[in-house]
Amino acid sequence: MNDYEKIAELIFPNIKKDVSYWENKYKPRNLDANAEVTRFAPSPTGYMHIGHFFGANLDYRLAKSTGGIFMFRLEDTDKKREIAGSDIVALKTLKYYDIVPDEGFTIDRTNKGDYGPYRQSDRVEIYQTYAKKLVALGKAFPCFCEKPEGKQDVVEKREQVLNDIGQVEEKDPCRNLTLKEVENLLKAGKKFCIRLKSNGKVGDKIKVFDVVRGEREIGANLKDVVLIKDNGIPPYAFAHPVDDHLMRVTTVIRGEEWISTWPQHVEIFNALNFEPVKYIHTPVLCKIGENGNKRKISKSKDPEADMRFYIQAGIPKQAVTEYLLNIMNSNFEDWRAKNPNADVAEFPFSAKKIGTSSPFFDIVKLEDVSKNIISKMTAEQVYENTLDWALNYDEEFENETKQKLGENYNGLNVDLKQLAKFLQENKQFAIDTFAIDRYTQKPRKDIAKWSDIPTYFNYMFGLFNPSSLSDYNCGDINLKYNQHALSLVKEYKHVFSDADDKETWFNKIKEVAKNCNFAIDNKEFKLNPECYVGNLAQACTYIRIAITGKTNSPDLYSICKVLKDDVVKQRLQQFIEIIK
Repeated sequence: MNDYEKIAELIFPNIKKDVSYWENKYKPRNLDANAEVTRFAPSPTGYMHIGHFFGANLDYRLAKSTGGIFMFRLEDTDKKREIAGSDIVALKTLKYYDIVPDEGFTIDRTNKGDYGPYRQSDRVEIYQTYAKKLVALGKAFPCFCEKPEGKQDVVEKREQVLNDIGQVEEKDPCRNLTLKEVENLLKAGKKFCIRLKSNGKVGDKIKVFDVVRGEREIGANLKDVVLIKDNGIPPYAFAHPVDDHLMRVTTVIRGEEWISTWPQHVEIFNALNFEPVKYIHTPVLCKIGENGNKRKISKSKDPEADMRFYIQAGIPKQAVTEYLLNIMNSNFEDWRAKNPNADVAEFPFSAKKIGTSSPFFDIVKLEDVSKNIISKMTAEQVYENTLDWALNYDEEFENETKQKLGENYNGLNVDLKQLAKFLQENKQFAIDTFAIDRYTQKPRKDIAKWSDIPTYFNYMFGLFNPSSLSDYNCGDINLKYNQHALSLVKEYKHVFSDADDKETWFNKIKEVAKNCNFAIDNKEFKLNPECYVGNLAQACTYIRIAITGKTNSPDLYSICKVLKDDVVKQRLQQFIEIIK
């Protein structure tokens, strides 16, 4: 046994298995040559970020489009930042968006699949086995320097070489400790981490390949990076090569912020004699900042960074999925236009069509996608989704958003319990309401999210009870002391009947308008406007405002048919009392 092997035994006395045990346990998968094995591997350090969800979507689409395997792996080695329950938040978010892992860590905190455990904190023995091998081969060493765990920027005790292009070669002094020195330090109870003994030199270059970005040449790793921290747990740099190798991952999709540490990962793969995985480095999602410049979506500034935002707003999951697919593959929009009713699973996703420039996350475009999707739903689907949203609205998240936005917060100001109760007690009425202007060749596209509905349909769901003119959305129309509107609505109240067909209903409006000196013929009105108090369109607007409180609404006849006689006449009388 040489000194390296003796050191390995000294620092890992409890590791009895060798790497061959794990290699035999986790054999290569029996999949087609083109099948991709991908993994979504979040850290349980908070809510699901839109950027992480974007990556999870890519992992899922790539695996499914090639007949491969998509797994969920929990990278919980950073215990200091771990937030209890955020692992389940991630899994529930995926499930909500119909992304179900084929294997991995599960919602009930068990393991599904033959390549587990899928939680890194349960794999410490595996990591230490491979670290022990590297130490025994002289490729890694114990570092006893007293410095923050894993920090590569603490250089006081390191030899450095700085050249004219700014490269720093960081070689840890502990890399040259003798067996005796290691023994003495261990006897003294000194804490240690395990570092890679880097072979990188200033000026060295390595070739790397990104599936989307292609081949490129980057500077070699110059740092003795940490493989095992002094608590016995590895950082991402060591854990992911071991896990991806043993779980037989083929392609790793991760954010472009990892490109700077890519050389470290390459050297670790090489030291372990693993075949490197393929990488796809995705661009970060951006938005326009207050100064007009492009910036990364921020956890601290942007509520839309949190995936709960879209659930809270009531944006249908299909809309979020389709919008992200449009960002992932630029040809998705054209495909959707040609296949308006096709299931999104039929889209021919391609990893090679993932863009490399940071895309803008445009909430307006997302809402446009959502409007189109909602317009194609049945009234029953709209009802079920709206009720589900109202019942499950997250008040805790609303309070978080309120604190984050401060004066810029614009809440719903709606009693959702009241809305949910109304919907439950008046199901058919609500479905009839949602059916208005829906089953037509060109259905209305006014609703972008379920949170629009309390405001959009407030006059239908017991949320509109005017007490003054300010409660009416009249636009530029001045109703104060408007005797023409008053006379019209008074007379219309006497003739309205929900038993009328549409033609009879409209003829009554025309007759009342004519009696109140509104022009029925618009050409005549344009020729002699001074002879009339307004035209038929203005008369209809007054009636619409009286019934709905708005100048714009779905088909007024259909609204009246759903509201029925008593409610319509009550609204007309309220309007009369207020406008006097």
